Amino acid sequence: MTLIATDALTKRYANGVTALDGLTVGVAPGIVGLVGANGAGKSTLIKILLGLLPPTSGKATVLDLDPSSAAEDVRARVGYMPEHDCLPPDLAAAEFVTHLARMSGLPKTTARERASEALRHVGLYEERYRQIGGYSTGMKQRVKLAQALVHDPDLLLLDEPTNGLDPAGRDAMLTLIHRIGTEFGISVVVCSHLLGEVERICDTLVAIEGGKLLRAAEVSAMTTARDILAVEVSEGTDELAAHLVTLGLRPLREGHLLLVPLDADETYDLIIGAVADLDLPLHRLDQRRHRIAELFATEEVARV
Repeated sequence: MTLIATDALTKRYANGVTALDGLTVGVAPGIVGLVGANGAGKSTLIKILLGLLPPTSGKATVLDLDPSSAAEDVRARVGYMPEHDCLPPDLAAAEFVTHLARMSGLPKTTARERASEALRHVGLYEERYRQIGGYSTGMKQRVKLAQALVHDPDLLLLDEPTNGLDPAGRDAMLTLIHRIGTEFGISVVVCSHLLGEVERICDTLVAIEGGKLLRAAEVSAMTTARDILAVEVSEGTDELAAHLVTLGLRPLREGHLLLVPLDADETYDLIIGAVADLDLPLHRLDQRRHRIAELFATEEVARV
């Protein structure tokens, strides 16, 4: 089953803005990062996938359902965490999440039980009877995640889930999302403009720019090892570089690192021997991998 698929999907607003421009992409189940700068079309795509906006042209499917004609069926199987603060400050979290569970069709008793369970999963069980208005930003984000989870969806669409959080809060939210995607068996689409934050928890990344597909691939395929060894010593970097040259190697200085082409199997041994000969403290020696941000930047340059 394809999680999400679009075919020449286009959305033009009445003011002339084209938010999506012939977007064609297919995404398999798992944890998916939907990345792009603010205004790239990510939120518009999510609203179309939920059946909240009609496309101007083209087609989209979610869990093999067409949101244009089966929006209620889609929303019964999809949980949505909106970007902006939309929580009632005078309600307790348990009351609010129970209400959303009832709206999804759950009976009253079941809704209460599921609300407590969802709040426990996001770490708010002890605080569930407090009014949301007294919550921190991180706690409010967790309430939004709980209401998206409460009806046990097959797919979560999370729009900027780390919005407004400090570094520790962002890390905790990403860890929670990863746990949901790996332990609960729920596919997750994480919509974000922060590529570096989501790439470490995702199986697949989809990047869009100006409403068009920039690149879509599995994270593992984007981070294949290059034929370069990264060497870092705590001191004596220049001395080591000079010694490696005498051994026929071609080190390139990059900050605290020396990048050495992996031309032969004995390159490892030559570097280790050089470090030992100079009695330097070796901090790192490994095969360098692509950084995903670099790959997307390369794609952008190629399109100019």
